[in-house]
Amino acid sequence: MIDRQQRGKEGEAFTVNWLRDNGFLIVERNWRYGPYEIDIIATRRGVLHFVEVKTRALGSIESAVEAINTTKRTALLHAMNGYMRRTRWASDVQVDLAAVEAAMDGSFTMHYHQNIMG
Repeated sequence: MIDRQQRGKEGEAFTVNWLRDNGFLIVERNWRYGPYEIDIIATRRGVLHFVEVKTRALGSIESAVEAINTTKRTALLHAMNGYMRRTRWASDVQVDLAAVEAAMDGSFTMHYHQNIMG
């Protein structure tokens, strides 16, 4: 049985592979801006995607979607604004959620939620 931190790393790696397979170019991983972090920054078709990855054990009580609360949204906005200022990105952006479920056998499934901040 793997620990939570290891499961999270594996969930991020699974998400990176999925993104690449679906036409995304990975720009950054675990990008930090002060105390804030963005799991994956990717581009596709001229849109910059800030991807939050939430990996949960299959059957967890808290869903990945529920984990994106007001505090997390505020932190994402701070990090996004910092990234856009530093890179001078001036085109379309969106925040996506990769809700990854880890099964006991080590396999992963994912539900990809686009533009969660509307």
